[in-house]
Amino acid sequence: MLRYRADRRTLVYLGVTAALTVLNWQMDRVNPAVYAVTLFMFFTTAVISHNHNHLGIWRSKALNLFTSYVIAFFYGHPAVAWVPTHNQVHHKLNNGPGDSSRSPKWFQGNHLAALLVYPVLTNFEQTKDIKAFLKDLWKRDRPSFWSAASEYAVFFGSMAALLALDWRKALLLVVVPQQIALFSIQVVNYLQHIETDASSEWNHSRNFVSRTLNTLLFNNGYHTVHHLKPGVHWSELPRLHSQHVASIHPSLLVESWLRYMGYTYGLRPFSHAKAPLLSPDAAGPAPGA
Repeated sequence: MLRYRADRRTLVYLGVTAALTVLNWQMDRVNPAVYAVTLFMFFTTAVISHNHNHLGIWRSKALNLFTSYVIAFFYGHPAVAWVPTHNQVHHKLNNGPGDSSRSPKWFQGNHLAALLVYPVLTNFEQTKDIKAFLKDLWKRDRPSFWSAASEYAVFFGSMAALLALDWRKALLLVVVPQQIALFSIQVVNYLQHIETDASSEWNHSRNFVSRTLNTLLFNNGYHTVHHLKPGVHWSELPRLHSQHVASIHPSLLVESWLRYMGYTYGLRPFSHAKAPLLSPDAAGPAPGA
């Protein structure tokens, strides 16, 4: 029933996230180590939601919809919202004018303040895209509208039930992790596109190519080729990336996410260094090539 055997990992991640949530709920007090792992797993469901939106993990439409219900509970928002904000806008405009997820917002330049305000401002701006999308579905495709509406009904219904059961636990163990997942996935988008060239065929995205990071996060770091072929399954991205890596500017091939963050937002503001200037389609050999 799975489209790709690789999505057994997706099911394991969702199962672990659910098990940790149940464990946290049953514990008398929060275990900091378990809670930290839980926060990370909730974040991984944001990546899963993105992947599932592009290519449903099941061949069955009903199973894909049910999986969307499950994912939404951990991600913090129905997966259908990716369609107008991500598929129809972001992939078309690549962080260019008109993209509701364009970075930065409020600020000019790339610094810590710009990074921290971006997720909240983007979520507010994308709400307009979602509302317009749902109105359009109501007019032209009533079955799809009801399917989308069911995702919202199940999500808000399950959250209302949890809050009624124990609002303190629900806030700490579900709502807070959801908000961290929503915030973090927007941070990822910011990092993948800030200080890149939206008009370039190959240099519109930053790629985080660490094997460890991509193993943990379903190859989410290979962002240029994801834009090249959004419908390609996440398990195929490393192969696709290797085919096109020579066309990507070396500065957009980042080996260490932590080193990039530390330098860009910790050291660079106090130095005279500037971000690399990328001209359209300015390619160079990949590191080690």
